[in-house]
Amino acid sequence: MEFGAEVAECLMAAEKKMKKEKGGVPKGCIAVKVGVEGEEPVQRVVIPIHYLYHPLFMRLLEEAKEVYGFQASGPLRIPCAIDDFLHVRWLIEREKHHPNAFSC
Repeated sequence: MEFGAEVAECLMAAEKKMKKEKGGVPKGCIAVKVGVEGEEPVQRVVIPIHYLYHPLFMRLLEEAKEVYGFQASGPLRIPCAIDDFLHVRWLIEREKHHPNAFSC
């Protein structure tokens, strides 16, 4: 199975689980846990689902796959420092509001 198909399958399973659980997650969003265990507290962050398909976020998902695998139970976990995660989120939002910001 290709990485993209594995990610889609994993995301669908996570979305189903989120619908079953009550956690105050708005429609169109998903909660992820961000942080490196043992180095800093893990934080719950709610993000729009469309982030999951952004190339910058897909790098974080690839790292999560290497650390936890696709068979990990529980919420989607992103193994990076919260400051790095917030920077990626800022870049995604900046690109959304300024789509030509990265062109030459």
